[in-house]
Amino acid sequence: MSADAVPGLVAVVLVTLITLAIGIYGLRFSRTTSDFFVASRTVRPGLNASAIGGEYLSAASFLGIAGLLLVGGADMLWYPVGWTAGYLVLLVLVAAPLRRSGAYTLPDFAEARLGSRTVRAACSLLVVGIGWLYLIPQFEGAGLTLRTAIGAPEWAGPVVVGGVVLANVTSGGMRSVTFVQAFQYWLKLTAILLPVAVLLVVWWGDGRPHGTAGADGWSVPVAGDGGIGLYTTYSLIAGLFLGTMGLPHVVVRFYTNPDGRAARRTTVVVLALLGLFYLWPPVYAALGRVYAGRLVAEGRSDVLVLELPRLMLDGLGGDLLTGLVTAGAFAAFLSTSSGLAIAVSGVLTQDLTTRLVGERRGGVAAFRLAAVVAVVIPIGAALLVRNVGVAQSVGLAFAVAASTFCPLLVLGIWWRRLTAAGALAGLAAGGLGAGGAAIATLAGYAPGGWTGALLGQPAAWSVPLAAAVMVLVSLATADREPAHARRFLVRLHTPESLSR
Repeated sequence: MSADAVPGLVAVVLVTLITLAIGIYGLRFSRTTSDFFVASRTVRPGLNASAIGGEYLSAASFLGIAGLLLVGGADMLWYPVGWTAGYLVLLVLVAAPLRRSGAYTLPDFAEARLGSRTVRAACSLLVVGIGWLYLIPQFEGAGLTLRTAIGAPEWAGPVVVGGVVLANVTSGGMRSVTFVQAFQYWLKLTAILLPVAVLLVVWWGDGRPHGTAGADGWSVPVAGDGGIGLYTTYSLIAGLFLGTMGLPHVVVRFYTNPDGRAARRTTVVVLALLGLFYLWPPVYAALGRVYAGRLVAEGRSDVLVLELPRLMLDGLGGDLLTGLVTAGAFAAFLSTSSGLAIAVSGVLTQDLTTRLVGERRGGVAAFRLAAVVAVVIPIGAALLVRNVGVAQSVGLAFAVAASTFCPLLVLGIWWRRLTAAGALAGLAAGGLGAGGAAIATLAGYAPGGWTGALLGQPAAWSVPLAAAVMVLVSLATADREPAHARRFLVRLHTPESLSR
């Protein structure tokens, strides 16, 4: 192993050990099934917001945004803006009512709202599909990071991250993972903020040079391609703004709050934490245009954050900063993967593994078995999928979530006339549309022109399609409106202080 690899190796080992130690500490508080699923609904807003920030700031946030901005310019700023603003939509439309539903998972909510096991089964399949689609870029990014930082083979990242995630998730469930993710948010913030502060001092000392590499389109909000570029931008905005509320690992966090008011407060704090983090990837991209133009030519823009410290600073200083950003990147993979594993495991436990283990509604043993399934399958997929950008993969997961769970949640919470048939038809339309586009893109099918734009960014057509189908089919099956719908909506919109 070369001397350059030592800081990265030390960083990975330290993050792994601290993560496992915090998970073991959380195990002291994980004694019941409710602890494993929703931390017994006792997580306070400050801790919950840090945990959400920890799991939400994924590989795409820590590595992908800076790389996208380095290559694509200012139009890629929609990624951090959209990922943050999605919580504003969540705050206004979903957060408090979803907590008052009393559900453990999105399929639980769907069944309680519509009284249909078929809709529940469809939601379970979608949660698993979205979760795996989101896990693949986390494991792919882990392989990229370990290869860049310590020269490890590409399979090592997915295996190491998957092993640590399984250890935490199966030992303490949501309770342990909450403590781990809260710590990892602040680690990631430190790991991106402290190096960029030092690098800005270096840049200032160099006479504040301006970059020219790849500068075309840097300041153009919608870069090139005429109508196709405009469509791509608006579709990306729709997917990011609306996809947040449909991500299973995000939504499950709101079930852990004590009440609806705490859920709203959590969302407000999350907005502040995400905004603070997303200030800094664009700075890395701007510095990369001065010092890291070769990464664009080599097609390695995703490693900008990892390589920029050594490109700008020689000796021990560059090594230390490289170790710190490596620690932050590794924490990003661990925290997001843990949240996704919890969400997918919860659904698999409730709907699949209970039949094998034989525990009513899924106990701890079933949860642990489900966690193994939830993690191992996307590890295999990550080892097979190559050359798909981390941020692009995550963007496709957002598009599928926006096209399925977003209309289901909004209509289910705010429209009494939604029926099981309408929900099922809309989920099928949005899931098959956006999901098919995601699979085609991941498989490497990349036609030019409008076909490529519609497949690469499907949200602009798949979200309206799903919502329209849900409404029209519900109106056509109005005689099958759930008898308890009015009562259930009253429960969702009544503050706990009035319902006691």
